[in-house]
Amino acid sequence: MSAAAPFQVPAMLLAAGRGERMRPLTDTCPKPLLQVRGRPLLHWHLRALATAGVRKAVINTAWQGDAIGRVFGDVFAPFPLMDKRQKLSISYSNEGRDFGRALETAGGIVRALPRLSEVFWLAAGDVFAPDFDYPAQAVERFMHSHALAHLWLVPNPEHHREGDFGLSADGRALDLPPGHPGPRHTYSTIALLRAQLFMPPWCGLACGNPEGRAAPLAPLLRAAMAAGRVSAELYRGLWVDVGTPARLAQLNGQPFGPAP
Repeated sequence: MSAAAPFQVPAMLLAAGRGERMRPLTDTCPKPLLQVRGRPLLHWHLRALATAGVRKAVINTAWQGDAIGRVFGDVFAPFPLMDKRQKLSISYSNEGRDFGRALETAGGIVRALPRLSEVFWLAAGDVFAPDFDYPAQAVERFMHSHALAHLWLVPNPEHHREGDFGLSADGRALDLPPGHPGPRHTYSTIALLRAQLFMPPWCGLACGNPEGRAAPLAPLLRAAMAAGRVSAELYRGLWVDVGTPARLAQLNGQPFGPAP
Protein backbone atom coordinates (compact mmCIF):
# COMPACT_ATOMS: atom_id res chain seq x y z
CA MET A 1 0.00 0.00 0.00
CA SER A 2 1.04 3.61 -0.50
CA ALA A 3 2.39 5.76 2.29
CA ALA A 4 -0.93 7.65 2.39
CA ALA A 5 -2.96 4.50 3.00
CA PRO A 6 -3.05 4.86 6.83
CA PHE A 7 -5.16 7.98 6.32
CA GLN A 8 -7.88 6.02 4.50
CA VAL A 9 -11.13 5.49 6.34
CA PRO A 10 -14.28 3.35 5.96
CA ALA A 11 -17.01 4.21 3.49
CA MET A 12 -20.76 4.20 3.62
CA LEU A 13 -22.66 3.64 0.38
CA LEU A 14 -26.30 4.62 0.18
CA ALA A 15 -28.37 1.94 -1.55
CA ALA A 16 -31.70 1.88 0.29
CA GLY A 17 -33.87 3.99 -2.01
CA ARG A 18 -36.83 2.66 -3.94
CA GLY A 19 -35.84 4.32 -7.22
CA GLU A 20 -39.34 5.54 -8.07
CA ARG A 21 -38.20 7.61 -11.05
CA MET A 22 -36.49 4.55 -12.52
CA ARG A 23 -39.64 2.45 -12.61
CA PRO A 24 -40.45 0.05 -14.18
CA LEU A 25 -36.76 -0.96 -14.21
CA THR A 26 -36.59 -0.90 -10.41
CA ASP A 27 -39.77 -2.91 -9.91
CA THR A 28 -37.67 -6.06 -10.15
CA CYS A 29 -34.12 -4.78 -9.69
CA PRO A 30 -32.77 -2.43 -6.99
CA LYS A 31 -31.37 0.71 -8.55
CA PRO A 32 -27.73 0.11 -7.46
CA LEU A 33 -27.76 -3.15 -9.45
CA LEU A 34 -28.85 -1.61 -12.76
CA GLN A 35 -26.17 -2.22 -15.36
CA VAL A 36 -23.98 0.68 -16.44
CA ARG A 37 -21.39 -0.14 -19.08
CA GLY A 38 -21.53 -3.82 -18.26
CA ARG A 39 -21.32 -3.57 -14.47
CA PRO A 40 -23.82 -2.95 -11.66
CA LEU A 41 -23.95 0.76 -10.86
CA LEU A 42 -22.69 0.18 -7.32
CA HIS A 43 -19.69 -1.77 -8.65
CA TRP A 44 -18.03 1.45 -9.84
CA HIS A 45 -17.91 2.96 -6.35
CA LEU A 46 -16.69 -0.29 -4.81
CA ARG A 47 -13.93 -0.64 -7.39
CA ALA A 48 -12.73 2.92 -6.86
CA LEU A 49 -12.79 2.53 -3.07
CA ALA A 50 -10.84 -0.73 -3.16
CA THR A 51 -8.28 0.73 -5.57
CA ALA A 52 -7.86 3.77 -3.28
CA GLY A 53 -6.97 1.57 -0.33
CA VAL A 54 -10.29 1.67 1.52
CA ARG A 55 -10.72 -1.66 3.28
CA LYS A 56 -14.22 -1.45 4.77
CA ALA A 57 -17.59 -0.40 3.39
CA VAL A 58 -21.07 -0.39 4.87
CA ILE A 59 -23.99 -0.52 2.44
CA ASN A 60 -27.45 0.40 3.68
CA THR A 61 -30.31 -1.40 1.98
CA ALA A 62 -34.09 -1.51 2.01
CA TRP A 63 -35.88 -2.14 -1.27
CA GLN A 64 -34.77 -5.62 -2.48
CA GLY A 65 -31.72 -5.30 -0.27
CA ASP A 66 -31.07 -9.02 -0.17
CA ALA A 67 -30.37 -8.93 -3.91
CA ILE A 68 -27.55 -6.43 -3.35
CA GLY A 69 -26.00 -8.72 -0.74
CA ARG A 70 -26.22 -11.71 -3.07
CA VAL A 71 -24.40 -9.86 -5.85
CA PHE A 72 -21.55 -8.36 -3.80
CA GLY A 73 -21.27 -10.69 -0.81
CA ASP A 74 -19.00 -9.69 2.06
CA VAL A 75 -15.72 -9.19 0.16
CA PHE A 76 -15.12 -7.17 -2.98
CA ALA A 77 -11.99 -7.55 -5.10
CA PRO A 78 -12.02 -5.65 -8.42
CA PHE A 79 -8.91 -7.45 -9.62
CA PRO A 80 -8.74 -11.26 -9.29
CA LEU A 81 -5.10 -11.39 -8.20
CA MET A 82 -5.36 -8.82 -5.41
CA ASP A 83 -3.81 -9.79 -2.10
CA LYS A 84 -6.63 -10.69 0.28
CA ARG A 85 -5.39 -8.01 2.70
CA GLN A 86 -6.14 -5.40 0.04
CA LYS A 87 -9.72 -6.47 -0.61
CA LEU A 88 -12.70 -4.45 0.50
CA SER A 89 -14.85 -6.00 3.21
CA ILE A 90 -18.57 -5.24 3.02
CA SER A 91 -21.25 -5.26 5.68
CA TYR A 92 -24.91 -4.36 5.28
CA SER A 93 -27.23 -2.17 7.30
CA ASN A 94 -30.55 -3.79 6.49
CA GLU A 95 -33.06 -1.01 7.07
CA GLY A 96 -35.77 -2.80 5.15
CA ARG A 97 -35.39 -5.97 7.17
CA ASP A 98 -35.11 -4.13 10.51
CA PHE A 99 -37.76 -1.44 10.03
CA GLY A 100 -39.64 -2.21 6.83
CA ARG A 101 -38.53 0.98 5.10
CA ALA A 102 -35.56 3.17 4.26
CA LEU A 103 -34.49 5.68 6.93
CA GLU A 104 -33.40 8.50 4.57
CA THR A 105 -29.78 9.62 4.44
CA ALA A 106 -29.11 10.90 7.97
CA GLY A 107 -31.29 8.23 9.57
CA GLY A 108 -29.42 5.55 7.64
CA ILE A 109 -26.01 6.96 8.50
CA VAL A 110 -26.83 7.12 12.21
CA ARG A 111 -28.09 3.54 12.05
CA ALA A 112 -24.74 2.44 10.60
CA LEU A 113 -22.57 4.77 12.69
CA PRO A 114 -21.36 2.07 15.15
CA ARG A 115 -19.75 0.28 12.17
CA LEU A 116 -17.96 3.36 10.87
CA SER A 117 -15.22 5.55 12.33
CA GLU A 118 -14.79 9.13 13.46
CA VAL A 119 -14.26 10.09 9.79
CA PHE A 120 -15.75 8.22 6.84
CA TRP A 121 -16.51 8.48 3.16
CA LEU A 122 -20.09 8.78 1.93
CA ALA A 123 -21.36 8.13 -1.58
CA ALA A 124 -24.76 7.48 -3.12
CA GLY A 125 -25.08 4.19 -4.93
CA ASP A 126 -27.13 5.69 -7.74
CA VAL A 127 -24.43 8.09 -8.95
CA PHE A 128 -21.96 7.19 -11.70
CA ALA A 129 -18.55 8.78 -11.12
CA PRO A 130 -16.08 6.14 -12.33
CA ASP A 131 -13.01 8.39 -12.20
CA PHE A 132 -13.46 9.72 -8.67
CA ASP A 133 -10.51 8.21 -6.80
CA TYR A 134 -11.31 8.77 -3.09
CA PRO A 135 -7.98 10.49 -2.44
CA ALA A 136 -6.24 9.64 0.82
CA GLN A 137 -4.72 13.13 0.77
CA ALA A 138 -8.23 14.58 1.12
CA VAL A 139 -8.82 12.38 4.15
CA GLU A 140 -5.62 13.65 5.77
CA ARG A 141 -6.52 17.29 5.12
CA PHE A 142 -10.03 16.76 6.46
CA MET A 143 -8.79 15.07 9.62
CA HIS A 144 -6.65 18.11 10.38
CA SER A 145 -9.45 20.58 9.71
CA HIS A 146 -12.27 21.94 11.84
CA ALA A 147 -14.88 20.90 9.28
CA LEU A 148 -17.70 18.47 10.03
CA ALA A 149 -18.15 17.68 6.34
CA HIS A 150 -16.25 18.10 3.09
CA LEU A 151 -18.41 18.00 -0.03
CA TRP A 152 -17.54 17.44 -3.65
CA LEU A 153 -19.68 19.71 -5.81
CA VAL A 154 -20.18 19.33 -9.55
CA PRO A 155 -21.29 21.66 -12.36
CA ASN A 156 -25.07 21.76 -12.52
CA PRO A 157 -26.59 19.16 -14.86
CA GLU A 158 -29.50 20.07 -17.12
CA HIS A 159 -32.05 18.50 -14.77
CA HIS A 160 -30.81 20.50 -11.76
CA ARG A 161 -29.76 23.85 -13.19
CA GLU A 162 -30.36 25.81 -9.97
CA GLY A 163 -27.75 23.79 -8.05
CA ASP A 164 -27.55 23.25 -4.29
CA PHE A 165 -24.71 25.13 -2.58
CA GLY A 166 -22.31 27.95 -3.19
CA LEU A 167 -18.54 27.73 -2.86
CA SER A 168 -16.45 30.48 -1.27
CA ALA A 169 -12.98 31.49 -2.42
CA ASP A 170 -11.51 29.90 0.71
CA GLY A 171 -13.22 26.55 0.13
CA ARG A 172 -16.31 26.78 2.34
CA ALA A 173 -19.68 25.41 1.24
CA LEU A 174 -22.35 28.11 1.38
CA ASP A 175 -26.10 27.76 1.84
CA LEU A 176 -27.03 30.75 -0.31
CA PRO A 177 -30.48 32.23 0.34
CA PRO A 178 -33.11 32.42 -2.43
CA GLY A 179 -32.42 35.24 -4.81
CA HIS A 180 -28.70 35.40 -4.01
CA PRO A 181 -26.77 36.19 -7.21
CA GLY A 182 -23.86 33.94 -6.34
CA PRO A 183 -23.43 30.75 -8.38
CA ARG A 184 -24.57 27.45 -6.97
CA HIS A 185 -23.17 24.01 -7.71
CA THR A 186 -24.75 20.59 -7.35
CA TYR A 187 -23.85 18.35 -4.42
CA SER A 188 -22.40 15.22 -5.96
CA THR A 189 -23.49 13.03 -2.99
CA ILE A 190 -19.80 12.21 -2.45
CA ALA A 191 -18.41 13.52 0.83
CA LEU A 192 -16.14 13.06 3.79
CA LEU A 193 -18.09 13.25 7.04
CA ARG A 194 -17.29 13.39 10.72
CA ALA A 195 -19.32 11.26 13.12
CA GLN A 196 -19.71 14.37 15.26
CA LEU A 197 -22.16 15.76 12.68
CA PHE A 198 -24.59 13.03 13.72
CA MET A 199 -24.51 13.88 17.41
CA PRO A 200 -25.98 16.81 19.41
CA PRO A 201 -26.28 19.68 18.77
CA TRP A 202 -26.37 18.87 15.07
CA CYS A 203 -28.47 15.71 15.19
CA GLY A 204 -30.97 14.47 17.74
CA LEU A 205 -31.00 10.78 16.82
CA ALA A 206 -29.62 8.25 19.28
CA CYS A 207 -26.44 6.51 18.11
CA GLY A 208 -27.39 3.44 16.12
CA ASN A 209 -30.88 4.87 15.56
CA PRO A 210 -32.54 2.02 17.48
CA GLU A 211 -36.02 3.41 16.88
CA GLY A 212 -35.49 3.52 13.12
CA ARG A 213 -36.33 7.19 12.72
CA ALA A 214 -36.09 8.60 9.21
CA ALA A 215 -34.16 11.85 8.83
CA PRO A 216 -32.64 13.75 5.89
CA LEU A 217 -29.02 14.89 5.71
CA ALA A 218 -29.55 18.34 4.17
CA PRO A 219 -30.71 20.12 7.39
CA LEU A 220 -27.60 18.91 9.23
CA LEU A 221 -25.34 20.14 6.44
CA ARG A 222 -27.07 23.51 6.32
CA ALA A 223 -26.75 23.98 10.07
CA ALA A 224 -23.05 23.12 9.89
CA MET A 225 -22.61 25.50 6.92
CA ALA A 226 -24.15 28.31 8.96
CA ALA A 227 -21.45 27.65 11.57
CA GLY A 228 -18.72 27.68 8.90
CA ARG A 229 -17.92 24.02 9.39
CA VAL A 230 -18.49 22.56 5.91
CA SER A 231 -15.74 22.72 3.30
CA ALA A 232 -16.10 21.86 -0.37
CA GLU A 233 -14.37 21.65 -3.71
CA LEU A 234 -15.49 21.43 -7.32
CA TYR A 235 -15.16 18.10 -9.12
CA ARG A 236 -15.15 18.26 -12.93
CA GLY A 237 -14.78 14.58 -13.77
CA LEU A 238 -17.51 12.44 -15.29
CA TRP A 239 -20.51 12.49 -12.95
CA VAL A 240 -24.06 11.39 -13.69
CA ASP A 241 -27.03 11.15 -11.38
CA VAL A 242 -28.59 8.02 -12.89
CA GLY A 243 -32.08 9.12 -11.91
CA THR A 244 -34.16 8.20 -14.94
CA PRO A 245 -34.28 5.42 -17.55
CA ALA A 246 -33.32 7.99 -20.18
CA ARG A 247 -30.06 8.88 -18.38
CA LEU A 248 -29.27 5.20 -17.90
CA ALA A 249 -29.83 4.51 -21.59
CA GLN A 250 -27.66 7.46 -22.56
CA LEU A 251 -24.81 6.20 -20.35
CA ASN A 252 -25.05 2.82 -22.01
CA GLY A 253 -25.12 4.32 -25.51
CA GLN A 254 -28.64 3.12 -26.16
CA PRO A 255 -31.66 4.88 -27.63
CA PHE A 256 -34.47 5.53 -25.16
CA GLY A 257 -38.18 5.43 -25.92
CA PRO A 258 -40.11 4.22 -28.96
CA ALA A 259 -38.40 4.25 -32.31
CA PRO A 260 -39.47 7.15 -34.58
